[in-house]
Amino acid sequence: MPIVQIDLLEGRTLDQKRLLVEKVTQAIMESTGAPAESISIILRDMARENYAKAGKLASDK
Repeated sequence: MPIVQIDLLEGRTLDQKRLLVEKVTQAIMESTGAPAESISIILRDMARENYAKAGKLASDK
């Protein structure tokens, strides 16, 4: 029962998220042999002010 958690900066469309979970599910099925019904994916949208890289908040870019 694979469980995948994906953190994303907010702003992706619903269609982009649909495509993402379809492709991630397919990759897990191909690499592990797990059936689609056993694969769970958790998407977590993160506000840009809650993520920083190289000392800079994403909201400041």
